[in-house]
Amino acid sequence: MDPAIFEEWMMTGLVSILIIFMCFIVWDLAKKSQAGRFGSFILFFVLGLGVGAFVIKSVVIGMIESGTL
Repeated sequence: MDPAIFEEWMMTGLVSILIIFMCFIVWDLAKKSQAGRFGSFILFFVLGLGVGAFVIKSVVIGMIESGTL
């Protein structure tokens, strides 16, 4: 297997696991701090913005490399 392909798969897989773990941490934080619905929404919204930025960055880099952008 080509090391570049292996690195890409591992990056995607391990970052996905990290995101799931971060969701668990935020959920636990919201539960223990009794943040309520609005506070939990804000916590997950901010986490979602970070995840969204990572996904958008990956898409834009892929488009630049393929010459579409």
